[in-house]
Amino acid sequence: MTHIRKIALEEHFSAPGFEQYSKVFLNKIDPESRAALARKLGDFDDIRLAEMDRGGIDMVILSQSGPAVQAETDTALAIARARENNDFLAAQIARHPTRYAGFAMLAMQDPQAAAYELERTVKEYGFKGSLINGHTNGRYLDDPAYDLFWEKMQALDVPMYLHPTNAWVDPYCITGHPELAGATWGWGVETGTHALRLLFGGVFDRFPALKVIVGHMGEGLPFLRWRFDSRFAVYPHGVKLARAPSAYFGSNLLITTSGVCSPHALVGAIGEMGAEAVLFSVDYPYESTEAAARFIEQAPLDEATRKLVCHGNAERIFKL
Repeated sequence: MTHIRKIALEEHFSAPGFEQYSKVFLNKIDPESRAALARKLGDFDDIRLAEMDRGGIDMVILSQSGPAVQAETDTALAIARARENNDFLAAQIARHPTRYAGFAMLAMQDPQAAAYELERTVKEYGFKGSLINGHTNGRYLDDPAYDLFWEKMQALDVPMYLHPTNAWVDPYCITGHPELAGATWGWGVETGTHALRLLFGGVFDRFPALKVIVGHMGEGLPFLRWRFDSRFAVYPHGVKLARAPSAYFGSNLLITTSGVCSPHALVGAIGEMGAEAVLFSVDYPYESTEAAARFIEQAPLDEATRKLVCHGNAERIFKL
């Protein structure tokens, strides 16, 4: 089968010794599936490359599986372990430089240290930005203390992938329904809300060149752009923005298709965001590469749009 070229960017690995941070996610899975995931997360050769080849994926941007060092309560240890993880990832990329690129892991407990590590990995290793697993022990990225980090990120001209994590405190409305707390629903609410905090918190007004990428078809946010404008105009609560809320979508907020293989959702998201703001991804190894590849190749898109989503947007945004 001939595949269209693809680049994917919500594709995870796990460095040796970092399994302890992922227990909060992996321990909820049955032991057999957990062992299979662990094998895939730790592999950089046969398993991963073969699956990429079968799906026509030329390159992936790798990121440590969450929540990573953002779950660490010792800030000094988080900083040291983030550097350790990034050095490990750089060594794996060097072994397959045409197939792999990297997102930095950052200790967001310390904004200054995070800014330094982002700069180090971008300049020393050619990393393509960072992947941040939501809040850091309850602290969100609209906190003004992160402005020095955003300033550095804007100067480096690299994106951030805003990835889900568990809510710091589960909303009362899902009490008694653990099936709603994670990937089925709760992570999307948590991550979508975090992205909106950046927007309504004025982060994109202060740093207008920032690009933040949200997975899982934008956690549903693209489909509410009209309502954000309509209701914010009536209930602004003293918040002032330079543009209508919808205008930040497609410019500062970009999305990926990771984990949502719905052609109808894809067409709607492109309609809302624009063809240059939607990027293909799989969410490996938590989702099926085969299903994601088949979905994007069969989606009802014109070929120019398909090429943008599959690889053109990634090539432009990440300078590949």
